[in-house]
Amino acid sequence: MRAVWSLWTKPFKHGRCYWASEFHHLLGWVLSVETARKHYPETMLVTDDAGAEMLVEGIGLQFDHVSTALNELNFHDPAWWAFGKMYAYRLQEQPFVHIDSDVFLWNRLPERLESASVFAQNPEYHNLGSTCYHPEQIEHAIRSVNGWIPDEIDYYMPVDGVFKAACCGIMGGSRVDFIRHYADLAITMMEHPDNQAAWLSLNDRMSLSLIFEQYFLTACVEYHKGKQDSPYGNIHDEYLFESMGDAHEKAALVGFTHLLGATKQNKQVSERLEKRIMKDYPKHYERCLRFIR
Repeated sequence: MRAVWSLWTKPFKHGRCYWASEFHHLLGWVLSVETARKHYPETMLVTDDAGAEMLVEGIGLQFDHVSTALNELNFHDPAWWAFGKMYAYRLQEQPFVHIDSDVFLWNRLPERLESASVFAQNPEYHNLGSTCYHPEQIEHAIRSVNGWIPDEIDYYMPVDGVFKAACCGIMGGSRVDFIRHYADLAITMMEHPDNQAAWLSLNDRMSLSLIFEQYFLTACVEYHKGKQDSPYGNIHDEYLFESMGDAHEKAALVGFTHLLGATKQNKQVSERLEKRIMKDYPKHYERCLRFIR
């Protein structure tokens, strides 16, 4: 199984960097890549020219494959930060795990994940209208301009007012044909000419970007799973944890760290990260310092 990371630098240049500093952002990259490569030696980075200059030429991270396909996103709205990940998913042609740069795999993933059609970190269950997810806003915006919406979203219905999304700190699987289908539909929905007027009416596109990656993944799975006339009818989804609460309780036991949101700005976490990289990867630490300077 190939380990994949992606970095579209445009959203970061427009303020989407939640680390305590750019230095700690780079240290996070070092720890994410170096811990995962111990279990998944074949690695790939999907980025743009600026990302390759920073991560490969700048701080010296090594990947078996480096794609600058995200140069294609130069003129895309950086608020839709999920574009970078969706493009990376769509590029894959063999079983893979995409790993966010704030995720550290201390252990190899369990076999049940590696053999699954598609997997993610954990399912998320949300009450419609009371969460950072607002699929109803996306649907309303598209329909108000007679735009294009895929059947997978059109038919996905919350159960008793509760819908499921997938936390994609890690995401991948063995059915790359399905994952590419899902990613392509999400990209098409974001890029479709008939939908551009809809996006202009949305104020918080950065938060709504989660819809295209995490909500839409679940919608695609639920739409195709068990459907006899679908080429993806036999897919099955797996999760490393049963819920976000389960992830908090069992992460250390499993050997998995995901520095969600504001955790990346925590002073103690930042200090521990510095000490870890200084001790285990001193050459990378020095290159991160030099790059920042």
